[in-house]
Amino acid sequence: MAQILAPSMQWQVKVSNSSLKGRPMTAKLWNSLVLNQRVKSKNSCKFRVCAVKSENGTVARLEDLLNLDLTPITDKIIAEYIWIGGSGIDVRSKSRTISRPVEHPSELPKWNYDGSSTGQAPGEDSEVILYPQAIFKDPFRGGNNILVICDAYTPAGEPIPTNKRHRAAQIFSDPKVVSEVPWYGIEQEYTLLQSNVKWPLGWPVGGYPGPQGPYYCGAGADKSFGRDISDAHYKACLYAGINISGTNGEVMPGQWEYQVGPSVGIDAADHIWCSRYILERITEQAGVVLSLDPKPIEGDWNGAGCHTNYSTKSMREEGGFEVIKKAILNLSLRHKEHISAYGEGNERRLTGKHETASIDTFSWGVANRGCSIRVGRDTEKQGKGYLEDRRPASNMDPYVVTSLLAETTLLFQPSLEAEALAAKKFALNV
Repeated sequence: MAQILAPSMQWQVKVSNSSLKGRPMTAKLWNSLVLNQRVKSKNSCKFRVCAVKSENGTVARLEDLLNLDLTPITDKIIAEYIWIGGSGIDVRSKSRTISRPVEHPSELPKWNYDGSSTGQAPGEDSEVILYPQAIFKDPFRGGNNILVICDAYTPAGEPIPTNKRHRAAQIFSDPKVVSEVPWYGIEQEYTLLQSNVKWPLGWPVGGYPGPQGPYYCGAGADKSFGRDISDAHYKACLYAGINISGTNGEVMPGQWEYQVGPSVGIDAADHIWCSRYILERITEQAGVVLSLDPKPIEGDWNGAGCHTNYSTKSMREEGGFEVIKKAILNLSLRHKEHISAYGEGNERRLTGKHETASIDTFSWGVANRGCSIRVGRDTEKQGKGYLEDRRPASNMDPYVVTSLLAETTLLFQPSLEAEALAAKKFALNV
């Protein structure tokens, strides 16, 4: 039976006529009950209505069709082509039939869409071409059906301006980057909003809950809001083949986080984009709005980030801590470039408060969550490991952030003078 995660009011029908017991709840009988109860209960507040599952009702028949297993009937599958729209953060998709199951995106045909309707092409030349790039199992349709992550090109084969995957693929295919096997662990934070008022889930409408403190990783009806959505998303991602590694309630009530990784190279971004699409679909079904705004509520509330953990082969080997410090030095020299690419509205989040560094100042530290770059205690102790870039906003483009980290730490060559100044400024003895 369909469930609606909306108001908590429960509706029930109290049937007092014994002659109705055991009879199927047809539409005619339901209408008769409601009309009779309305007449009898004109001045009564005892009348409550409860949605009743009917085996031959519309909801049951619809779910039967949605859950149909096509495998014994046909080899054909449904492929959901997914791409990023004109805002750079909106996911779009449409479906097509494929004649047989596939295992690799190269087996799928290119497709097209109306770019003028997504803000990606003019009306007089609106055709944009989709190139399949990554495949995931479809947790909504099941069977051999698939989700297909695509990027977008002009009919002449040129990447459109909003296609950030193309540039990322170029960086990740550079021999220097390939040899260093870059690993990523991405922490995607998000906020759930009530659909009718666009206010965080669990918050009183037009009001505020108690101060932050009890909500982070909390349990209980007064602390955790939206756990069913988080759990449904977790399982759906595992089913799809996304490398999701964990989830937890966040500091602000109504806010959640999940982690994807460790993943290598461009796979990390493909997995994040597919996980975002699945989350959009689940919140759609739940009647809840997904927000990736980096500061959804102004004031003394945590923002939403997308902290990106990063390491290279050299960082993970003996002596890796010195390599990490050299990478931090490079990151300090390109701080402005990174900030400009780390998400719209990030200046509202990176204030130096609520576990963030100031957007205008680069900093790093061991176990310091108020820095731009955090290094873990274990990494310092073992002399090797990874760094965490805490600057990316929740609405960042993972293709941009992952490839920019690789480019700055592996391909960028600063001058000796710039290196010396940065090393002195940030106490980096490299």
